[in-house]
Amino acid sequence: MHNRRGWILVALSGFVVVVAGAFGAHALEGRLAPRMLEAFDTGVRYQAWHTLAAMAMLIWRAQRPLRGQTTVLWLWSLGMAAFSGSLYLLALTGTPWLGPITPFGGLLLMAGWLTLAICAWRQRPAH
Repeated sequence: MHNRRGWILVALSGFVVVVAGAFGAHALEGRLAPRMLEAFDTGVRYQAWHTLAAMAMLIWRAQRPLRGQTTVLWLWSLGMAAFSGSLYLLALTGTPWLGPITPFGGLLLMAGWLTLAICAWRQRPAH
């Protein structure tokens, strides 16, 4: 993932977070069962945090490129799409087959964090 593409993805993800958050707070409240609204909000929250983490990763990568950073960005991007996306769709449609996609997305997010730990571990101290 090139920096330009990474920043475009982060910007679009941030846009989706704001739209989804506003939609959940203003259009969905009172229209969804509390459990479904909570699932939707969880998707927004996880996407927001991982969008911020991806921004930090892009800044770090621009200053000190290391092996594995691109993998972290891909894992987080795919994880956000699967985790948050499945929660959004589950809350809006009630489609039960989306349920198993959510933990898969969570595993991708976790794999991204573990890959980040490995990147940091392998980083040589600057002299």
